[in-house]
Amino acid sequence: QVQLVESGGGLVQAGGSLRLSCAASGRTFLGYAMGWFRQAPGKEHKFVAAISWSGNSTYYTDSVKGRFTISRDNAKNMVYLQMNSLKPEDTAVYYCAATMTVATMRAGMADYWGQGTQVTVSS
Repeated sequence: QVQLVESGGGLVQAGGSLRLSCAASGRTFLGYAMGWFRQAPGKEHKFVAAISWSGNSTYYTDSVKGRFTISRDNAKNMVYLQMNSLKPEDTAVYYCAATMTVATMRAGMADYWGQGTQVTVSS
C-alpha cells in the first residue's frame, strides 16, 4: 500500500500561482510513477501531469503545458505540482496518484490516490 496526502490548495486570483505537495508513505516510493489528476464540479477526473520514478521524464495535458511543472524528491517521498498563470478553468479538486507506469497514468488510471485538495481560481 502507498498512502498519499496532498496539501497546498487554496483560493488564488487568475494569473497567480500555487504549489501543491503530495507526501507518500507506506511501500517504497521508488519505482512508482507519480502524477496529478483534477476533477472539476460535475465533470470526470482528468489527467494533468505525470513524472517517471527517476524524475527524468515528465508529461502534461495540453491545457497546462508551459504553466505547470511536476517534480519529485525521492529522498523525501514528495511530489510537487507548481502551478503558474492560473486560470479560472483550472478550478478543481486536485488528486495525487501513483502507479507503476507513466503510460497507465496518462491513460487515466492509477493504483493509489490521495484524498484531494481544492484549488479555486477567481476571475
